[in-house]
Amino acid sequence: MSSSSTTIKVTLKISSFILRLLLNIIFYILVIVFVIYGSRTAFNFTYRLYGPVSMESKPGRTIPIQINKGESTMDIASKLELNRVIVDKYSFYLKTKLQNKVIMPGTYRVNSSMTYDEILDIITDYSNSEVQDIIIDEETD
Repeated sequence: MSSSSTTIKVTLKISSFILRLLLNIIFYILVIVFVIYGSRTAFNFTYRLYGPVSMESKPGRTIPIQINKGESTMDIASKLELNRVIVDKYSFYLKTKLQNKVIMPGTYRVNSSMTYDEILDIITDYSNSEVQDIIIDEETD
């Protein structure tokens, strides 16, 4: 009887050890996968933020973008991403905020081969707008 009890205890200890070992291996594999995925995501986002990123190679596609007065930077970034002018609206939004750029309302022609900096240079300069408000001075008698 005691031999059977001892055998069961040894078997349980070995099974417990193997189970703990497998769970530890699975845990560390998951940690490594998450670290690799997080590092890759952080690198890609940072590269889009500071690197010369464009959607397509030259010559690209020229697209008219209308920016309305009062439109938020995130709305504009979403519009650019939807029209496949930029790769990621979040990195474009953050780049705009970090550079303290003020986007001007108007209609602009941007190209999908432009970098974020080139696009920002165009949409922050009202003189690049295709449609500009005409101000007429009226004299009243």
